[in-house]
Amino acid sequence: MGAFEYTALDARGKETKGVLEGDTPRQVRAMLRERGWVPLTVEEVRQREQRKQRRFVLFQRIGATDLALITRQLATLVGSGLPVEEALRAVSQQTEKPRLKSMIMGVRSRVLEGHSLATALADYPHVFSELYRSTVEAGEQSGYINVVLERLADYTESRQQLQHKLMLALLYPVLVSLVAIAVVLLLLAYVVPQVVQMFEHTGQQLPLLTRLLIGVSDFVAAYGLIMGLALALLGLGFAYLMRYPGFRRRFHALLLKLPLIAKLVRGMNTARFARTFSILTASGVPVLEAMRISAQVMVNLPMREAVEEAAMRVREGASIHEALAASGYFPPMTVQLIGSGEASGDLETMLDRAADNQEREMETFLSAAMGLFEPVMILFMGGAVLVIVLAIMLPILDMNSLIR
Repeated sequence: MGAFEYTALDARGKETKGVLEGDTPRQVRAMLRERGWVPLTVEEVRQREQRKQRRFVLFQRIGATDLALITRQLATLVGSGLPVEEALRAVSQQTEKPRLKSMIMGVRSRVLEGHSLATALADYPHVFSELYRSTVEAGEQSGYINVVLERLADYTESRQQLQHKLMLALLYPVLVSLVAIAVVLLLLAYVVPQVVQMFEHTGQQLPLLTRLLIGVSDFVAAYGLIMGLALALLGLGFAYLMRYPGFRRRFHALLLKLPLIAKLVRGMNTARFARTFSILTASGVPVLEAMRISAQVMVNLPMREAVEEAAMRVREGASIHEALAASGYFPPMTVQLIGSGEASGDLETMLDRAADNQEREMETFLSAAMGLFEPVMILFMGGAVLVIVLAIMLPILDMNSLIR
């Protein structure tokens, strides 16, 4: 049995969309005709998602908010004693987004066929990550699926909240930067040329600052559009090159060498690694497998490779904290907490504490950076306006001195 998304005309001739469960598209069309509807299209949800995943790269993932919500709903229903297939049905009925509803119904149909929940989730890897699926699989094997789902819901919600905080923290400086650049370009391209026209008929030698401003203004007016297109092409070219692992690795290695950015990159990747490693070990996933999966959630390629190399050293008999410390990428506090967890036999708790510590440190760092950014942007705007005003006022003052 599978989940099929259909488009049909009802008895009134109105187009209707929905999801039905059936063995074949023919059976679903027969079910629609029994209702008195005219089926237009019938497509299996799994095949549709696989086709979309091959064609498009962007906008394929379900939002972090939606994933956290359905995980919490599923954990609550399974924890109350409801069978997994019934819990999936209830969650699909609860959601209002058609694509998410159809995917949950697709997962439910696979469970009804006799597959495990983790196997059913694997049909949609662009929505349910390997971390998500491995955690669910560990819960199914241990018989504590409700506990594991609760822990996974906590993880997805905390990650969604962290992403939300980062977006809010970056939104203000990005908007301020764009407005500042737009104002300066507007002054240079349109306002300055109008003002300096009155100095052209005087025949006097303009001050150096005014001549420089007029030159910059003429350049922006003549080549501003070309520069904008060139920047857009550079951005597209950079995005295209980032698809190649070699270039992406060199760029990520460069980020780890920049003074302030390196601290942010290391902190964020370390927090993701520690949080993922914690939830996997607490769910019963073997340590080496947990390290491999935790490495995949790290965005920075050199740090990901460092974790993979550390896993190989652990397989050979080394301790986890020594293997991670050898790379030099991970903060000493995190390494020490992991070592303490290994010594005490409470690794998941120490990993969770390390993740909390890194997340708090990153929030403090971002707050301080954003607090410093605001006065810097104000000084930049004030300085730019001051230069423009001085460049305009100096010829006027020279004219007054000549009149006297």
